[in-house]
Amino acid sequence: MIDRSDVESAARRLQGVAVRTPLIQNHALDEAAGGTVLFKPECLQVTGSFKIRGAYNFLSQLTPEQARAGVVAFSSGNHAQGVAAAGSMLGIRTAIVMPEDAPRAKLDNTKRLGGEVITYDRYTGDREAIAREIAAARGAVVVPSYNHDHIIAGQGTVGLEIAEQCDELGNVPDTVLVCCGGGGLIAGSATALKSRFDGVNVHPVEPQDFDDTARSLESGKPEHIDPSSRSICDALQAHAPGELTFAINRRLLSRGLVVSDDEVREAMRFAFRNLKLVVEPGGAVALAAVLSQKIETAGKTTVAVLSGGNVDAELFAAIQRGESG
Repeated sequence: MIDRSDVESAARRLQGVAVRTPLIQNHALDEAAGGTVLFKPECLQVTGSFKIRGAYNFLSQLTPEQARAGVVAFSSGNHAQGVAAAGSMLGIRTAIVMPEDAPRAKLDNTKRLGGEVITYDRYTGDREAIAREIAAARGAVVVPSYNHDHIIAGQGTVGLEIAEQCDELGNVPDTVLVCCGGGGLIAGSATALKSRFDGVNVHPVEPQDFDDTARSLESGKPEHIDPSSRSICDALQAHAPGELTFAINRRLLSRGLVVSDDEVREAMRFAFRNLKLVVEPGGAVALAAVLSQKIETAGKTTVAVLSGGNVDAELFAAIQRGESG
């Protein structure tokens, strides 16, 4: 199980690669919450999401033989772009298995960044099985989207930066809200945060009907998603917590929070109107939890991670017009 030193090592590898995104306060957001809210816009990160952190940390530790053989990943889009970008930086061939209905922006950007895209039907296909079959045929290395120590440690640099930035601001956070799909971002971030602020509550935020981590934390064992579930949050549709991530998360996290698609849409509108940011649905869930008062924020300091901004222009415009999208 990783510790703070693993996250700090990842941070050193990521110097000059990942952006140290700011921690920002906004009057309209504070007013809505009745307290202090600091948001971390990972939508401004390289490739538009936090995923470059874990992908680069993983790929940069491959042996020369592994690097020559290339890698295969599976992703709804943000991990795909992170892997493709990291591969281009390091001279490693990348292939990514992606849903055929992934946002066009994510598909196109993955190709633009040098990744070979292989599509599948997310509701009938097994992306991990497809990726492993391709990797076996090519002798390539599989790059998991969350269930690996190097990925978790890389994503944890988000939490490490939050801890450092709160110290710089002289602010001790009461609560940190982080989106949760497979759980890599929050597992790594909680590791870094809890090592600095023992009393901080770190809550996973998930879309309604994709609340496997919330239910798993409550039951104490991994829970699965109903295969018929649907959400606008394409980036957060893991069907069960990762084995490694859940082992960390069950130890470090506070209760899970769940937001509806309508609450996510409203958060996206709020971010564009008041924060001047384009945030994708999965990237807006932590903000949605603040605005819909899923936790007590009055008189407290709350940190919300805006994890990504890769959304198709047509969907984003429809949501800004108040349409369902």
